[in-house]
Amino acid sequence: MFRPLSLYIGSRYTRAKRRNHYISFISLSSMIGLALGVLSMIVVLSVMNGFQREMSARILGLVPHAMVFAPEPSTQWLSQMKRAEQAPGVVAAAPLTELEGMLSYKGAMQPIQVHGIDPAYEPAVSIIGSRLVAGELEDLEPGRFGVIVGLMTARRFGLSVGDKLTLIVPEASSAAGGVTPRLQRLTVVGVFKVGAELDGSLAMIHRADAARILRWDEQAVEGIRLKVDDLYQAPVIARNLAGALGETFAANDWTQTQGSLFSAMKMEKTMIGLLLMLIIAVAAFNIIATLIMVVADKRADIAILRTLGATPVQVMAVFVVQGSIIGFTGTLLGGVLGVLMALNVSEVVGWLERLSGQAIFSSDVYFISTLPSELRGSDVALVSIAALAMSFLATLYPAWRAAQTSPAEALRYE
Repeated sequence: MFRPLSLYIGSRYTRAKRRNHYISFISLSSMIGLALGVLSMIVVLSVMNGFQREMSARILGLVPHAMVFAPEPSTQWLSQMKRAEQAPGVVAAAPLTELEGMLSYKGAMQPIQVHGIDPAYEPAVSIIGSRLVAGELEDLEPGRFGVIVGLMTARRFGLSVGDKLTLIVPEASSAAGGVTPRLQRLTVVGVFKVGAELDGSLAMIHRADAARILRWDEQAVEGIRLKVDDLYQAPVIARNLAGALGETFAANDWTQTQGSLFSAMKMEKTMIGLLLMLIIAVAAFNIIATLIMVVADKRADIAILRTLGATPVQVMAVFVVQGSIIGFTGTLLGGVLGVLMALNVSEVVGWLERLSGQAIFSSDVYFISTLPSELRGSDVALVSIAALAMSFLATLYPAWRAAQTSPAEALRYE
């Protein structure tokens, strides 16, 4: 009995069974449409978060988070590595030499980026040890010129462990053209699979073999690879460490080597989110249609309220409350179902695969054979707030139209 008049009447209008069943149907469809829009956005954003997490774990688990290096190859990398491991934010460090060239096998060629690594230190900074489908990391022995290639490269060339292929590395020279190719015979000792483009663009050899190919001292490496605890602080951590090691040291990080990929994924998530927001907008427009028909249906009641002393603001608030209840109910229903769906999307996909007998995400076609999901409270809050805001805005025009009804119109409907 102490509730405001507008809240009381608005909630009664929402619960009441109307004479016009079409209005009730439109009201229900608006609520369901809003719920479906919220559900879709939460699930899709969660799946995209999951894909981004998987790609980050796979790609950034194989490429350096950051790297510090001097202008010239260094043989003092062990002491530099120990200093790096003591730096704030650094989890682990390992020696690394990078070179680019072409792989050649039976007349077929492909570009390749080669990492010269040390098998003793690499597992601390890389996931390569757990991603080998053939061979062992310890098979990279200095002087053997063994190579670990990605699964896509192995399939493209038809390679298996023990096969030999040629690495062609360009070398600056004084000859005509200024570049002379240097050839090195390599033996396949392992195959890795991370489920990303790196399976076809990256290979690994021992750091000593990389030094020999580049005609450096056998113990020399290009720089120190870092694994950091916070990926987004990698640029700062690398710069600070380079400054601590000496003025001649420089640094790079994953934002320079892989930043475009993750920027593209972020933009894709934003654009898909905006497109899905249109579903919620359509449901909000249905609320406008519902309230306009309710206002027309209740015009006599509105006029009587005005005659009894209700102000235009109170009348307007009645229909704002009614529309907001529809919006809140739809948003709450969609939010709850969306959270449940996002938390169990992998199980739902597995159930669909068992039901249909077909693999939706075949490992032979897609890098990721499951549907990952990562539910974030910020996404749920953003979607819910946007849905509630659009629902509220959708009530304003019909409520304003209702407030324009004059008391004299009560006589017309008697």
